[in-house]
This record gives sequence, structure tokens and C-alpha cells, in this order.
Amino acid sequence: TRRQRENLLHHVLEKSGRVPFRAVRKEHIVEGRERRQATPFAANNFIKTMRALFRWAVEAKFLDEDPTEGVTFIKTKTDGFLAWTVDDVERFRARWPLGTRERMALEVLLNTGLRRGDAVRLGRQHVRDGVATLRAEKTGVELFIPILPALAEALKHGPKGDLTFICGANGRPMVKESFGTWFKNACKAAKVAGSSHGLRKLAATMVADRGGSEHELQALFGWQTGDQSAVYTRNANKRRLAIKAAMRLASGS
Repeated sequence: TRRQRENLLHHVLEKSGRVPFRAVRKEHIVEGRERRQATPFAANNFIKTMRALFRWAVEAKFLDEDPTEGVTFIKTKTDGFLAWTVDDVERFRARWPLGTRERMALEVLLNTGLRRGDAVRLGRQHVRDGVATLRAEKTGVELFIPILPALAEALKHGPKGDLTFICGANGRPMVKESFGTWFKNACKAAKVAGSSHGLRKLAATMVADRGGSEHELQALFGWQTGDQSAVYTRNANKRRLAIKAAMRLASGS
């Protein structure tokens, strides 16, 4: 996020030059949003960045009023990262057997539900009595993750690094950015359309489908509110109710 906002601010400076804070009006922010209308997420990121900047400016008494006040976001509709399916997992496993770095990465991601930034940090130093404990990089929430049998089997076959289970070809830890690119290429080789975050979504779906509660999902995946866990439990409940309703329909035919 920091890099993204730095890049955006750099482009704004290139285009606008040395414009005083007090010369910026609401219509200028709206114009910036409209120029980016073809890419709604970029437009909304522009508003978020400008809002953070000018709220700071008001707090620091460079301005009396925030020119981003009342500027609305462009409505977007997306399901986010593409979730994996069970078939995707089996296709990936068939392409990358136990004993490959790619398989190790898959089992870590799927069996822990970690974000990639936490998955690449996970190592034996975090595990005690069969449970891994670490703080989520994004939220600071402490996570408690049992080492499930599928992951334990992958760890037995390796390869793994001295400090992290997921490692580069040289056995050293990977940074999340290079890991994301490398894992995406492994997915393409296995003819799987998803990415590392899609495995987190599959893991959450599987927990919800098997009766996991919102609180259980929050604890395992490190969500700080019930908003995200509710999405998965709500979908699981809808699926169960739909099947139950269909069975009632079948019984009357």
C-alpha cells in the first residue's frame, strides 16, 4: 500500500508541479477521479491517497478545509481474488508431487490459510507441540495454526529451508513479492487459474462448509471483525439450506 501510494503521489507531482495545498479544490480531486474512471480501482486509490494527504494537511494546520470531503468513490463490483476449487488443488498436486518446492508452498498455503506474507515467514521456530504460533504481518493478530497431516507429510518430504518452510532454490527465505510471481508461474504450469490468495479463500470456504463458526474463522484466519467470516458462513448456510429445500422438493415429486 505504501509503495502504491508513493507511486501515485509521484505521478500527481509530475502532472501538477508545485501547487500550494490551499490552491487545491474539491473540483480538482473530482477531475483526478474522472480522469481515472476507466480504471475504477485506480480512481478509488487516488481518492484514498488524496484523502489521507489532505486530512494530514488539515491536522497539521496547512489547511482549514479538506478538499476531498464529500468526494465519492466509483462503485465497483468484484469477488476479489479467484478462489481455488478442490479440482484445482488436485491438478496442482498432480503436476507438483511431494518433494518439490511448489508442492511445499501449496500445502503451507492450503493447510494454514495464511496470507502469502505470513506463509513465507512460517518455519520450524514457530512450531511447538504441533501448533504454529505467529503474528499476522498485516494486522498484528496472533495466530494459532495446527500442523495438519497433509502439511506434516509435505514437511517430511521437503525441500524446506532452515528458517522457513517455503524457500527459494538456494534454500533461503523468499520475499512475498517474488514468491507471488514464482507461485503464479507454478499455477500456470499446472493449468490452474488461481493465485496464492485464492487458496486462502478455498481454505475459508472449506472450514465454513464443514460447519465452522464465524468466531472459528476469525481465530484461524486472523480477521479482526466478523465481516469477512460472515461472508463464508452465510454462503455455506445458503448452500445447506438450498440442498435441504431441494430434498423437500424431490420428496414431493
